[in-house]
Amino acid sequence: MNKKKGIISLIVTAALLVLLAFTCFKGFGELGTGATRNITLGLDLAGGVSITYQVKDENPTSEEMSDTIYKLQRRVEQYSTEASVYQEGDDRINIEIPGVTDANTILDELGKPGSLEFQTMDGETVITGSDVETASVQSGQNSTTGATEYSVELDLTEEGTDKFAEATSANVGSQIAIIYDGETISAPTVQQAITGGQAYITGNFTYEEAENLASTIRIGGLQLELEELRSNVVGAQLGEQAISTSLMAGAIGLGLVFLFMCFVYLLPGLASSLALLIYTGLVLVILNAFNVTLTLPGIAGIILSIGMAVDANVIIFARVKEEMTKGKSVRNALKAGFHKAMSAIVDGNVTTLIAAVVLWLLGSGSVKGFAQTLGIGIVVSMFTALVITRMIVFAFYAVGLKNEKLYYRPRKEREPINFVGKKAIFFTISLVVIIAGAAYMGINSARGNGAMAYSLEFEGGTSTNVTFNEDYTIDEIDSQIVPVVEEVTGDKNVQTQKVADTNQVIIKTVTLDLDTREELNQALVDQFQVDESKITSENISSTVSSEMRQDAVVAVIVATVFMLLYIWFRFKDIRFATSAVLALLHDVLVVIVFYAAARISVGNTFIACLLTIFGYSINATIVIFDRIREELKLQTKTTDLAYLVNKSITQTLTRSIYTSLTTFMTIAVLYVLGVSSIKEFALPLMVGIVCGAYSSVCITGALWYVMKTKIGGKKAEEAKAGKKGKKKK
Repeated sequence: MNKKKGIISLIVTAALLVLLAFTCFKGFGELGTGATRNITLGLDLAGGVSITYQVKDENPTSEEMSDTIYKLQRRVEQYSTEASVYQEGDDRINIEIPGVTDANTILDELGKPGSLEFQTMDGETVITGSDVETASVQSGQNSTTGATEYSVELDLTEEGTDKFAEATSANVGSQIAIIYDGETISAPTVQQAITGGQAYITGNFTYEEAENLASTIRIGGLQLELEELRSNVVGAQLGEQAISTSLMAGAIGLGLVFLFMCFVYLLPGLASSLALLIYTGLVLVILNAFNVTLTLPGIAGIILSIGMAVDANVIIFARVKEEMTKGKSVRNALKAGFHKAMSAIVDGNVTTLIAAVVLWLLGSGSVKGFAQTLGIGIVVSMFTALVITRMIVFAFYAVGLKNEKLYYRPRKEREPINFVGKKAIFFTISLVVIIAGAAYMGINSARGNGAMAYSLEFEGGTSTNVTFNEDYTIDEIDSQIVPVVEEVTGDKNVQTQKVADTNQVIIKTVTLDLDTREELNQALVDQFQVDESKITSENISSTVSSEMRQDAVVAVIVATVFMLLYIWFRFKDIRFATSAVLALLHDVLVVIVFYAAARISVGNTFIACLLTIFGYSINATIVIFDRIREELKLQTKTTDLAYLVNKSITQTLTRSIYTSLTTFMTIAVLYVLGVSSIKEFALPLMVGIVCGAYSSVCITGALWYVMKTKIGGKKAEEAKAGKKGKKKK
């Protein structure tokens, strides 16, 4: 890059920063298109619509209620991945959708029974979605080509079997269209009469197409007929203060990271800080453009991606320092630094992106929301690190900022620390913590206290609707009403929602028995002069249904398998993949133990926290493994494998510390400034970050070394033989 191009690059950078700042703060046009204030916020941050349905069928079974709730949950995700559906009382279903203020626009679509229909060519409906028990994807091989083919298998109810047998017998050779909400989603031709209750839809499907069709059929039929009972616009669960403090914490955190990078990496640090500002602006604009609903779990995804954006720059500039220590010029060191850092950055980000994609495809609810923000953050962070940062730092050099002192502080190369030699100590510490934590959880469970402190989202509870004599603000509810509720119920995780344009407040607590309900009612009467006749209570189910939990578990397992396969493919050694997954499991277990020991509420933020650690930990491990892979290419028969691992970990130690520190700072500010619910979210995250740094430095390399020397036949023997050789520097 010559001086002219360097000046143009810096002007483009400045213009981009100004444009993003204007877009985020003001936006375009009367509506402020692109402005941050227009980002759709979740129920926890901004409120939305609450709709309650009454089941028209008499005495619905728990299975029918559960099935209907799950299908409604999948339906409302078209409005927001953060929508929640749960049971209220014995025969009511409550739906909460963030970012919506007009219930009438969605009421007709959600509770319409039989919206999935199977129709003949003359328009006759032969069966509806309620006649379909389930739909699933099946695979087989073409007998001629041997290629894999996918089909959709339908299992019909007993009544559906009889009706479909009659219809298919009369329509052999004709099409029976599958219509969902008035749109034909498939029109298969009947090959023969189907009398056994199982039908197969075949065609030139990809797996994704077959799964989408099966999913639509599963969701399409509600087993129960519903009618609207009431609908309300409700306020934020966390209160207005949660948003303002989170924004302030984010700004302070970014400022601290900016100063840290400039202090540690000098001029390249300034380049990366400017790129980080561009990254933040791009993420906010994209969230707005794609109408992503931002909630506390979504904020977790952004925090993780900010950490990874910083991480990519730290990896690059650590490499630049190494090259300059070897005596290379600034220009050559910059080129070599970006080139050598590429594999670690790509592998780390792609591995985490794989997890995000799988979580998006297979997860539901808050898992989907987390995956959205994480995926967006990863793609943008790779772009800013590899394109924007590179452009800025080379522009600085091109305009004449070439002095070595602007890029590098000379330092003596660190001698390798013997991490592998202390592996027994590290393994023992980890095992003791996990086993002791598991034992503590068992003791708590045996005492009837529960292994963990499950919140409303996981266990359900009691919803109390109170009409007060005056219109309390959300902050007044938090400061005046919530403490009274906490004292009576003993629940430290009370959730409240204000119903718009009324004096009603919905108070959600753990399940209350009759005596506690009466005591709470009396406390509200005494403290706030409430008319007791205007207090109603109902038990509610968990908002994270068993199906949603199953979706989350399956998504995480599948994501782990795909990450394992990717690492195996990239590193050509399954021991890298296995040790990475074991270290990941270690971090997740330690965070779970912390939740149990500290009795922190386990709810949607728990899922978000574990998923954040999930992505953060694997990225940290990949960086160390990338350095080991690089060193292995240079080894000889006399290379001491333990020394090689120690050297690799030591060379990346600065990166491990700096990345963990910058991410920790951001979350620590969130913890200090946040309201109580945000503190409960931030504290385990900080523990997870510390644990992830510990495992990546102290556990993963040692695990791989043990596997390398104990597993693999001839290779293991060679590794042992190498240990007897002289140490090489």
